[in-house]
Amino acid sequence: MGKQRAGRQRKGPKAAPGLRAAAQAYRLAWYGLLPPPCLNRFTRKDHRLAMPLRPVASFVKAGRFSEALAQLRAVLGLGLPLVGSHLAQFALHITDTVMLGWYGALDLAGAALGVTVFFACFTLGSGFGQAVMPLAAAASAAGNPLEARRALRMGIWLSMAYSLGALPLFLFAAPLLSLLRQDPAVVPIASAYLAIVGFGLAPALLVMTLKSFLAALGRTQVVFWVTLGAVFLNALCNWVLIFGRFGAPELGAQGAAFASVLVQLATLALLVAYVVFLPALRPFGLLSRLWRRDRAALSRVFRLGLPIGLAMLCETGLFAASALMMGWLGPLSLAAHAIALEIVSAFFMVHLGLSNAATVLVGQARGRGDRAGLTAAAGAAVMVSLLFALATAVVFVLFGAPLAGLFLAPDEPTRGAIVALAGTLLAVAALFQLADASQVMAMGLLRGLEDTRTPMLIAAAAYWAVGVPISFFLAFGFGFGAVGIWLGLVVGLSTAAVLLMIRFWRALATGVPRAQLL
Repeated sequence: MGKQRAGRQRKGPKAAPGLRAAAQAYRLAWYGLLPPPCLNRFTRKDHRLAMPLRPVASFVKAGRFSEALAQLRAVLGLGLPLVGSHLAQFALHITDTVMLGWYGALDLAGAALGVTVFFACFTLGSGFGQAVMPLAAAASAAGNPLEARRALRMGIWLSMAYSLGALPLFLFAAPLLSLLRQDPAVVPIASAYLAIVGFGLAPALLVMTLKSFLAALGRTQVVFWVTLGAVFLNALCNWVLIFGRFGAPELGAQGAAFASVLVQLATLALLVAYVVFLPALRPFGLLSRLWRRDRAALSRVFRLGLPIGLAMLCETGLFAASALMMGWLGPLSLAAHAIALEIVSAFFMVHLGLSNAATVLVGQARGRGDRAGLTAAAGAAVMVSLLFALATAVVFVLFGAPLAGLFLAPDEPTRGAIVALAGTLLAVAALFQLADASQVMAMGLLRGLEDTRTPMLIAAAAYWAVGVPISFFLAFGFGFGAVGIWLGLVVGLSTAAVLLMIRFWRALATGVPRAQLL
């Protein structure tokens, strides 16, 4: 008897069934087979599963601390995989740049010009896919999978229609590039690149639409894993097609274009297989009646998506204008600007992922008519984003020059001057980060409220009526040079951040109506 008691003592008490279920749910969520359990804290019933998961927060004694902790878990549970996905997407761009740089400067220049045109078209068209996110989030939280499917289906329609409309621009790019007075040696390479990569616009936009839909359902882990896999596949395809390995022809910049199209098609195939064959998503019938037009859903996705695309295009244009002004200051200023902007863009991916998470959480709370939950989720998302921005600002101030030095060879003759200027720009980017983080977070919160038209107008005015003129006058009128251009960017982004945040919190103060279904 004594031995039996001792054996039982060594085994220890068994874990509570609820805790075991929560642990299993987290393991499944990590592989994208379930949404994060922390999201169920804010959902009365999870219609995506046969039975609802027990909320993780129910294992913590109720109180303000547990409420705040649950909100932070929700933001991080959604946001961290999306941050990883955006960083992986950024790594795709870096991979192309590095491998083409190894191949040759002329091919790199031609592909860079082609990527600029492709990215501008993609940015505008991606608004339709991103409009699916708040609509599907609100519909799923309201327990109506049919409405979520309608939003996804019309997002696919609009993405395909936009891609077909933009295709001639890619196929006949050479006259346009010549009209813009591009280098005659670069134009043939860029036009050949665009003629190939144009066929990747449709799968790229469809991937964006499916990613937005899955994020709205809380299934962000699969988005991360698929995007991460695309990075390695892109590197392999680049190595084979750019340099002509394994018997493939040596194609240079055209090889990078073929690799991009292949990667987009592979990514699309994986996501389609996931949404079609995963049992938990079968109630949505995601691809059923895909050919059927839905005027109400089409109109709503278009009205939400076009301003989103235009707002992002205005921001892209702001940085293009800053690069143009840097070019007027000389190649050293332009090189320092490019290095500093590349570093800032990598850190910006974190805020972009958190902004997407905020869109989903606000959309879900609005779908339930939960004003208190909406306010709490918005506050948690803003706090996390600002804390990261403050940490990044410290990194830029203390380690700006060493970070910039990683982009230049030790024997580069102009290394000292470029690194010094890039370090100074990164010090300015400490303010830049706070402004950029706030404005992109405000955009995400307002998209969760399905408010996109007025924010687009605010952003366009802040970027182009405030940011660009101030950059110009500080750089050339007051002699601040490159630093003046970046200070102008800070002013423009700060203006957008303040006005957009005011709009969001005023909307909450006046009362947010429950989301209307399609």
